[in-house]
Parts: sequence; structure tokens; C-alpha cells
Amino acid sequence: MTHASGKYADFEALREKAVALRRQGLSLRQIRDELKIYNNDILNRLVKGEPPPAWTRRPNAKDDLRARARELRLQGWTYDRIEAELGCSKSSISLWVRDLPKPERRDPTEQAKLAARKRWEHELAIRDEERLRTKRAAAQETAELSARDLFIAGVALYWAEGSKDKPYDRRENVLFVNSDPGVIRLYLAWLDLLGVERDRLRYRVMIHMTADVEGAERYWGDVVGVDSSTFQKTTIKKHNPKTVRKNVGENYRGCLVVRVSQGAELYRRIEGWWHGMVSGITTSFSSGKV
Repeated sequence: MTHASGKYADFEALREKAVALRRQGLSLRQIRDELKIYNNDILNRLVKGEPPPAWTRRPNAKDDLRARARELRLQGWTYDRIEAELGCSKSSISLWVRDLPKPERRDPTEQAKLAARKRWEHELAIRDEERLRTKRAAAQETAELSARDLFIAGVALYWAEGSKDKPYDRRENVLFVNSDPGVIRLYLAWLDLLGVERDRLRYRVMIHMTADVEGAERYWGDVVGVDSSTFQKTTIKKHNPKTVRKNVGENYRGCLVVRVSQGAELYRRIEGWWHGMVSGITTSFSSGKV
């Protein structure tokens, strides 16, 4: 193709052809060779506004960084913060976000508070992870219980949480109340170890009147593995409007009362076991026998 005086006289006609070739998927080099146009400025003007075909685009390792930088800029981040976050140069960041609106300038005091809050959030995340690591490691240390371990744990648990006989109020009942399902499960496992038949157990829910009573009964029924319809009548606690209660919300399910029927003899043994443990501490550890 020739052009008068070496110039591109009919620019619009050439542009029409160049655009058609571009839309067919040709690269700039292919369009140049097809139309015999070797001036890059003219060539770029001919296809201006026409996106290059996908096959000519090279993967850009910075595409993800560019997208993230734009996202942060839209959130109001400064160049300095984006640079620190992404590890990119300010010149690159400026190029990537130059078409976006500038964030409103914050009061230096507000910026300092924001930075302090970010540092504190980071510190809290580290502390939470440390807590979880410690708890996981500790859980592994007690993951396997021997019968002796469960026996001692059950005696101590009952003496801490169960009902007790008093000289002024003789009640040799095996009655246990708790709101922690894990504690209830351990307690029931302990009763199994002692040979207490499950049909001797009586269950009752204690809960505040403002809670979901039926939902709590179903929940505790699932925990102990029985139909909640077999529970004794639920004890409803009246709410004192002057008291600010924290045990509220959908996760509040009150307490479960577990009573062993005909448990006087068992109670006496539990009390004896406990006093024996206390005596054992005094005898063994005080004398240095570890």
C-alpha cells in the first residue's frame, strides 16, 4: 500500500481498516505489516480506544498488587500505609491509583489513634494465638484418662459442685448442679465408673423465666442422652429487675440438676473418699513423700 508523498493522506480510511484488523484479533505488529505503516505514533492513533486481544497480553506479576493497592486506596489509605502494607514503591502505587479520588486528610491525632489501634489489634491476635497453643498443648496432656484419674477427678468435682450434708441439716443426697455440659458429661462418666445405673438418675432443669425453657430442656436432654419429656418439672427462677444478669442470650440454657435416687449410701462413700484424699495430702506431701 502506497501513500502520497510518503504521508498517510486518508487517515479515517486507514483507521477503519486498522480497527477492523484489531477486532479480528491482530497485534500491533501484524497490523503494521498488513497496512505497511511503520510510524508507531500513527499506528497507535489508528487503533486508539480498541483493547488489545487477550492473547497479546502478558501475565503481570503485579496485577494482584495493583488490585489490592486500589482497594486500599478506596478505603482511604495513604501512599505510606499502602507502601508499608504491600512492599511496593510509591511511584508504582501512584501510577496504579492516580485515577482514584484522594482520601480525606485525617487529623494527626486521629491518625495516631488509628495506628495505635492497629498495633493493638495485631498484638491481641498474637496473644490469642499463644493462648490457643497453650490450651491445645495442655489438652493433649490430659486427653487419656485412666479409671483412677476419673475416680479422683469425680470425687473432687462432686465435693466442689455437689450438695453436702450439714450437721444442722442432715441431707445425705447425691445432688449435682452445673451449667457446663462438659462438667455434666464428666460427672455422668464418673457415676458410670462407680456402677450407678442410669435408671437411678433424675434430671431437672433450673433456668430463669426470661429464657427459652423448652429449648433448654431439649438441649440438656441431648447432652445426657435421654428424652427431655422424662425430666422432672423445670424450676423457673424469677428475674429480679434490679439485677443486671450476664447469663442471657441464645446460648444461655440454665443449669441441669442430676439427682441419684436412693443415694444416701453413695453420699457417705463420697464424703469418705474426699476426707481420705485430704488426709492423704497431709500425710504424704507434708512429710515430703512425693
